Amino acid sequence: MEKNNPTTLTAWTMYDWANSAYSLSITSAMFPVFYGLYTPETLNFMGSEYKNTALFAFFLSAAFLLNALFVPFLSGISDARGNKKSFMRFFMILGSFSCSALFFFDGTNYLFGLTAFMIATLGFAGSLVFYNAYLPEIATSDRFDKLSARGFTMGYIGSVILLILNILFLQKSHWFGMNPPTATETLPFRVGFLTVGIWWFLWSLWPLYKLPGGTVAKPGVSIWKGYDELRGVFKNLKQMKAAKVFLASFFVYTMGVQTVLYVATLFGQNELKLESADMIKTILLIQIIGVAGAYFFAWLARKKGNKISIILALCIWTIGCYLAYFIEEKQPNQFFGLACLVGTVMGGIQSISRATYAKLIPGDTDNASYFSFYEVAEKVAIVLGTFAWGFVDQLTGSMRNGIVLLMVFFIIGIVIMLFLKSDKLKPMPAN
Repeated sequence: MEKNNPTTLTAWTMYDWANSAYSLSITSAMFPVFYGLYTPETLNFMGSEYKNTALFAFFLSAAFLLNALFVPFLSGISDARGNKKSFMRFFMILGSFSCSALFFFDGTNYLFGLTAFMIATLGFAGSLVFYNAYLPEIATSDRFDKLSARGFTMGYIGSVILLILNILFLQKSHWFGMNPPTATETLPFRVGFLTVGIWWFLWSLWPLYKLPGGTVAKPGVSIWKGYDELRGVFKNLKQMKAAKVFLASFFVYTMGVQTVLYVATLFGQNELKLESADMIKTILLIQIIGVAGAYFFAWLARKKGNKISIILALCIWTIGCYLAYFIEEKQPNQFFGLACLVGTVMGGIQSISRATYAKLIPGDTDNASYFSFYEVAEKVAIVLGTFAWGFVDQLTGSMRNGIVLLMVFFIIGIVIMLFLKSDKLKPMPAN
């Protein structure tokens, strides 16, 4: 297989362009806003009553739990049969069609909406596993960083373009022959859901056509290879003190980071009583600031070291939680200011965490299995974080109490990070 083929590399980055629209428009912005507006505050599920926000968190937890449990198994099958492209296509179709099905979600059929959202999220996360696995097959190692950054950039641009279009659907719906959204009019939102599903599916055809097809099957490879690799990495990491300390801190603070990413919109809308248009614009603002924040923390890591950068980011997260707990209702300017603060660390903490882990794992082995472990750890952290948030919300009846839990996650992460020692994380020498 020819590596570094420009056509293949471009096609690979276009899947970021295709699927990132789901992550931004659906997961972070439009679906939580719609769900908060049009579903009753109390929902019945399997004979019990739940707050709508708590049930949202539980379904989100279920999606990532299924991903963490089954994707390593499917990865083993794809390696044994040499058909990762088929699995990537399957998860893409599963996700994009489930996303499109949200067009039929009107708020009253909340179980249908939550189930479609859960399956779409599973498709999104599952397809990324096989998409990422293409990287070492289509590019040489000296191209990994640049190509990954290029994919991130394409995803950012594509998702922002479509979110802006969906904001127009909501605020200028008469331009498109639709009535504006009201307490009973849901069409502008539902059209937005449909556009994301169609965007995801159609733009995915390009990479799925251009990326290499079936690779050579490996009949000697066990279908349980994914789980075997995870066990092997876990065993190795127990002997690597610095990596072990970092992962312990990462696992705890990621429960806070990822939970904020998924529930911030519901908090602003349901707890702070902010307008839906303000919430969606805030998510867009966080995206833009997040890119700048990622570059800032990368610069800080070079100057002061990775450990200092992560601790600073976690301190800012802790301060943000403290401020969020006391923020007043119907004060969009206060929320925008908080969004700017969170935006600076949202992208920064994720980018610097991955870079730190890359420095701590062995450089002369197959790092794919180490990053597979990293991704599974992140997914499990999302499961625990969102479930804990939903449990506190359901138990106490207030999302503000969930913020206290998140603040505890960040503080524990800081304390563990203080024990991290490694020469690999020191500042870069001045030129």
